[in-house]
Amino acid sequence: MDFRLSEEHQALRDSVRDFAREVVAPVIAEHYEQHTFPYEVIRQMGKMGLFGLPFAEEYGGMGGDYFALCLALEELARVDSSVAITLEAAVSLGAMPIYRFGTDEQKARWLPKLLSGEALAGFGLTEPGTGSDAGGTETRAVLDGDEWVINGSKAFITNSGTDITALVTVTAVTGTRPDGAKELSTIIVPSGTPGFTVAPGYSKVGWTASDTHELTFDDCRVPAENLLGERGRGFAQFLRILDEGRIAIAALAVGLAQGCVDESIKYARERHAFGQPIGNYQAIQFKVADMEMKAHTARLAYYDAAARMLAGEPFKRQAAIAKLHASTIAVDNAREATQIHGGYGFMNEYPVARFWRDSKILEIGEGTSEVQRMIIARDLGM
Repeated sequence: MDFRLSEEHQALRDSVRDFAREVVAPVIAEHYEQHTFPYEVIRQMGKMGLFGLPFAEEYGGMGGDYFALCLALEELARVDSSVAITLEAAVSLGAMPIYRFGTDEQKARWLPKLLSGEALAGFGLTEPGTGSDAGGTETRAVLDGDEWVINGSKAFITNSGTDITALVTVTAVTGTRPDGAKELSTIIVPSGTPGFTVAPGYSKVGWTASDTHELTFDDCRVPAENLLGERGRGFAQFLRILDEGRIAIAALAVGLAQGCVDESIKYARERHAFGQPIGNYQAIQFKVADMEMKAHTARLAYYDAAARMLAGEPFKRQAAIAKLHASTIAVDNAREATQIHGGYGFMNEYPVARFWRDSKILEIGEGTSEVQRMIIARDLGM
C-alpha cells in the first residue's frame, strides 16, 4: 500500500496550494467581514479547471478523478473554508447529480457551464423541518400534463442564490410507493423559474463568504423532462451523492485542521513570552504535535475512503469514518490553535479566528456526527 501521490496529483496539489496562498489569502478576510461572495476568486478557480476536476473531457471536464477534487479542497481549506465549500458543493452536490443520473440532453445543456465555473448549481435536499430525516421530505411535485408543479421549501442550500447560479436540483415527493412510503424523485429547477423564490442569505456564524439560502416553491412549474434520473429513485440517488460528498467534506476538514497547524507554528515562532519564542516551550510544542497527529491520521482516513471509491469497492463505512474523524479533529485543532494565539486568536485579523468559526459546521453539514456513527454501526451489522 502506497500513500504517496502520483506526479499528476502532486502537481495539482502544489498549484492549488500556491493559488490559495497567493490569490485567496490576501482577499478572503475582507469578504468574511463584509459577508460578500468572492466572485473574482471563483472565476480564477474556473479558469484553473477546478470545477471540472473529476469529470470526463467530453463534457468540458479535466478528466481527473474524485481524489483530485479532494486534494484541491484540502489545499483551499488550509487557507479558507468558504472558497473550499463553494467548490465542494458546486462539484459534488451541484454538477455530480447531473453527471451521474442525467440524460444526454441534460448533461449537454448544463454540464459545460457548471464544469467551467461559469455557472453554479445547488442541491435542494434539506428542509426547515427535516434535516437528518430526509425521509420526512414535505416538498411535493405533481405531474400536470407535461409539467411538474412543485410546492414546498428547502433550507441551508449552498450556491443557490449567487449571480451565477443556474439551477437547483430539488428532491420532492412525487407519489406513494407500493409499501406506503413516500416516493421521492429529483427534479431540476432552473434559476428564475416563476414560483421559485430565493430568500435573502442567512446570517451565519462561519462560512460567511459562501452563499446559503432558504428556497420556496409556490406552484413552480418545470417541464416533465426536468426529472433527474428515474422517478422514485431520488432517495437512492442522494444517498450515493452524500456518500461521495462525505469524503470531500473530510478532505476539507483536514485542510482546516492542517491550516490550524500552519498558523500555530507561524505564531509560535513570532510570539515571545518570558524572553523567548513561545514555540520553545514544551506545552506549546505538545499542542502542535497533537494537532499534526490528528490532521495526519484524518488525511489517511479520507485517502482510504477515496481509494476504495475509485476502485469500485464498498466505501460507505469508510466515508462515514473519514467524515466523522476529520470533522472532530478540525474542531479540536481550531480550538487549540485559538488557545495558542491567546487573545489574538479571538481577533478576526488572525486566520485562526475564522477557522474556529468555520469548523463547527463540519460536524453538522452533509450528515451530522450522530448520523455518521449510525451509518458505521449499521454497516457493522448492529
